[in-house]
Amino acid sequence: MRTLKVFITGGSGYIGRSTIAALIRRGIEVTALARSEPSARTVSDLGATPLAGALTDTDVLREAADRADGVIHLGVDYSEGTADVDRAAAEAMLDGAGSRPYVHTGGVWVYGDTDGVVDEDAPLSPPGITAWRLDNEKQVLARTTAGAHPVVVMPGLVYGYSGGLAQSFFVEPGRAAGAVPCIGDGSARWALVHVDDIAELYVLALSAPAGAVYAGVSGQNLPLADIALALSHAAGCPGRIDSLSLDEALRQMGPIAEAFALDQQFTGARARRELGWTPTRLDALAELSRG
Repeated sequence: MRTLKVFITGGSGYIGRSTIAALIRRGIEVTALARSEPSARTVSDLGATPLAGALTDTDVLREAADRADGVIHLGVDYSEGTADVDRAAAEAMLDGAGSRPYVHTGGVWVYGDTDGVVDEDAPLSPPGITAWRLDNEKQVLARTTAGAHPVVVMPGLVYGYSGGLAQSFFVEPGRAAGAVPCIGDGSARWALVHVDDIAELYVLALSAPAGAVYAGVSGQNLPLADIALALSHAAGCPGRIDSLSLDEALRQMGPIAEAFALDQQFTGARARRELGWTPTRLDALAELSRG
């Protein structure tokens, strides 16, 4: 039987590394975009074939997608013009992929605060930092009418292996300051997912129907107060919490604080039902506390 081939962007990143590993475990041949030598070494060590290029190299993206049986787009260019770069990269890969699966990355933050536990059909109300994703995802999904096969995966707050945003914005500052920040009274909930579980969803999404959208959440909707307490152990200052107003958090963290302050509860039932996705890492507080 012919070996399946997948092209991935962002393969050397936090989610990308776990996704490459999940693909390789299934015997899938992976080509990974790499914009630097360190990135190329990272993906090569994981078993993927590096392809030199950046998200702005649309010809490289189009040709790589054309040679693959499926595409997973995890990369983000955070320099000026993020939205435009992402849109052009997605269009190039969709052009190259034709009718083959193209999996695009979104995020549940675009829903804003949720009214209880919601699914992918909830109203959209993104914070400023992630508002650019809405139009891009709309254009990606619209390609189904032209015979393309886009699928959107929307991760929750990803954790695991002492990585992710919680590590960067809470544990490391907490270690330096002697107390982990907590925005507001800590009652806002985060919709969490382990990095290995979301990687499995990306792989399964290659078999999803065209136009499908999946919230990548494991059902762990935990209060920030509990999360901050766990992170204080990882930071080496157990029980020491620095309560911040949103304005104070914005000054310390920048615009992303508005997203961290969202009160979100999500179900990942659609991905479980349609794709057989079964998250198995379901003790976030224990892992977050270990750091």
